[in-house]
Amino acid sequence: MENLYYQNFSELNFEDAFFDSLKADYSEFNDWLYKKAESGEKAYVLYDNRGQIEGFLYLKIEHDVVTDVNPNLSYGRHLKVGTFKFNSTGTRRGERFIKKIFDHAIQEKADDIYVTVFDKHNYLMNLFCKYGFEIHGRKETQNGVENVLLRDFSVNKGDLLKNYPRIQTNGVNKYILSIYPAFHSRMLPDSILNNESHDLIQDISHANSIHKIYLSAMDGISYFNPGDIIITYRTSDKKGPADYRSVATSVCVVEESRNIGDFPTLEAFLKYAQSYSIFTQEELIGFYNSKKYPYIVRFTYNAALSNRIIRKRLIEEVGMLRGAYWGVLGISDSQFAQILELGAVDESIIIN
Repeated sequence: MENLYYQNFSELNFEDAFFDSLKADYSEFNDWLYKKAESGEKAYVLYDNRGQIEGFLYLKIEHDVVTDVNPNLSYGRHLKVGTFKFNSTGTRRGERFIKKIFDHAIQEKADDIYVTVFDKHNYLMNLFCKYGFEIHGRKETQNGVENVLLRDFSVNKGDLLKNYPRIQTNGVNKYILSIYPAFHSRMLPDSILNNESHDLIQDISHANSIHKIYLSAMDGISYFNPGDIIITYRTSDKKGPADYRSVATSVCVVEESRNIGDFPTLEAFLKYAQSYSIFTQEELIGFYNSKKYPYIVRFTYNAALSNRIIRKRLIEEVGMLRGAYWGVLGISDSQFAQILELGAVDESIIIN
């Protein structure tokens, strides 16, 4: 999503047609835009190739008790989703923005997230509820009555998606999963390396989505179980020694693993894989016909490592074996914990 910016309100075109529906829903919206500009606040803004606004997300940390919703939110550090809208294009933009909301909440060490949504916005309601939000109550204003949706991070919901991006670590296996550089940055846009071009990140479904599907010839993928944890590992780009060019980049959680032979028809395979795969339809058709890459893993993209960990440090500090096969490589609980520490992953994403 190369046109997504964290931008000052003062830089926005308030007359962009994108804002018309928000002005219709909220009588004070135009004044609100100017007040935010005057106070120097920022929002996530998505532009199309013509410079027109396609998506908008404003987030705000609130302290203490929230009293303008019923029932009130108790004392705490709350992340409010103040304004959230995007033009749907079938490219999983909603999931991309949801991930930004969670990333922001983790970074700000919020106790919870809340958002108000009118009944008519069924898609947004369902999108938030998919990732663990629940109806907390109502908010009444001059613009009407809105639902208050709340995601409380203190609650373990016992479900991989409803806990997202938090990770259950007890009783699951942990693995290194190697991904070639040509595929890595397209699939994991927030884990792009500093020396890679951001032009590689496009506004398409596999980049936007929380969910990813990867096909491989590595049979170790067939041993993955739901809930298992993956540390993605971008292999060397051959521009220098692998010890310095291969890096661990992200923390992900397995949803399921399958074999391409599980799908009785090409149509069934494409329906499953196309939205979340980094491969084109032509590539997927070729893979299905040839069975060249029979092992499939679907996983959630939970967190990018703030500090990428080069292969040299993984060997010398984490204790991974230089001579091992790193395509799919099991790691111990202590090695996983060390990777999180070296990667500066916020500990609040760990449930236990």
